Amino acid sequence: MSQHTSFPKEKIKVLLLESISPSAKDAFEKAGYTDVEILTGALNEDELLETLPEVRVLGIRSKTQLTEKVLQAADKLMAVGCFCIGTNQVNLESATDQGIAVFNAPFSNTRSVAELVIASAIMLIRKIPEKNEAAHKGVWLKESTDSHEIRGKKLGIIGYGHIGSQVSVLAESLGLEVYYYDIESKLPLGNANAADSLTDIINTCDIITLHVPALPSTVNLFNADVIGKFRKGQYLINMSRGNVVDIDALKNSLDQGIIAGAAIDVFPKEPKIVGDPFVSPLQNVPNVILTPHIGGSTEEAQWNIGLDVSGKLIKYLETGSTLGSHSLPELSLPTVENTNRILHIHENVPGVLSEINRRISDLQVNILGQFLSTNAKVGYVVLDVSTQMGDETLETLKAVPHTINARILY
Repeated sequence: MSQHTSFPKEKIKVLLLESISPSAKDAFEKAGYTDVEILTGALNEDELLETLPEVRVLGIRSKTQLTEKVLQAADKLMAVGCFCIGTNQVNLESATDQGIAVFNAPFSNTRSVAELVIASAIMLIRKIPEKNEAAHKGVWLKESTDSHEIRGKKLGIIGYGHIGSQVSVLAESLGLEVYYYDIESKLPLGNANAADSLTDIINTCDIITLHVPALPSTVNLFNADVIGKFRKGQYLINMSRGNVVDIDALKNSLDQGIIAGAAIDVFPKEPKIVGDPFVSPLQNVPNVILTPHIGGSTEEAQWNIGLDVSGKLIKYLETGSTLGSHSLPELSLPTVENTNRILHIHENVPGVLSEINRRISDLQVNILGQFLSTNAKVGYVVLDVSTQMGDETLETLKAVPHTINARILY
């Protein structure tokens, strides 16, 4: 940008937790932000309360929990970047109330997860976990019984979003017949077939893979009743959310020899840090692949996530754009030369915009461009004006009733 933010970049403290990819730090420094700190682990609530009062931009992954108490204490925090798929670890309601923009990277690890799904399906249907364990114990299980090619099998995808559809493309290229079910109407990719229900997928497919979001409706989606509909010889893969599958019901089906194998990457309870003990009923169950939530854990995915989220944060800092935000209304904003830009976040109640315009007019400031977006709780107004603004302008706008936050961007 040819313009500079009104707040000097060297004074904007950026804190990146949980070993976020170096690509994020590189992006901030390339953009001129010099106060960028990286920590390898997560911080607990007390540590966050001590650290965040001086932080303007915070980057986290899935372990750091931003509670209402933490966010309320972070007086200077402007934006949070979740360098992962979800935002469950952030109290979004509190972030919205305080005008803190929250971004994530919902699509950057799509390919990594899809590849692991396909790899797991091949390993399961070839009985590799059992043969691998036997070989390590010195037992030579050279046999073809119940070991199959994946070509020609039927794959059922529950949740046909970015990951599910990518799995669909890879699966079809390997010769699988693909079926999918989603609660929303989705156009198929390639020759994939839309199913009418979850039950149709179970009745039709040899391998079923789950790619649903974390919603109240997906908790225990595959409960004992649903798993009880599986027929002998089917396989289940879950790389979505740990609370989607009833693990005890799955183990029961495996023990009975109904479900022939499973690959599970996410669990109802997961260790917080590397090295913490991990316990699951599925441990030591034949033909079960257990992985420690690594679906998106490739260097390529983490690098792309670092670039994606840091790019959104930098764009918000320098243009006010909130495209992709989960807390503030979305605005995709151009950079306009020879103007000054004001950002105003306020409660979504009638009359605020007209009051902003009235006060700007009283200051004899000419508005060259105005952008507005709202959600259920807040409104977000961006004004491009012709006059250089000072503290008087900013204080006038902050005094508008129902204002949450206002700042002069440049």
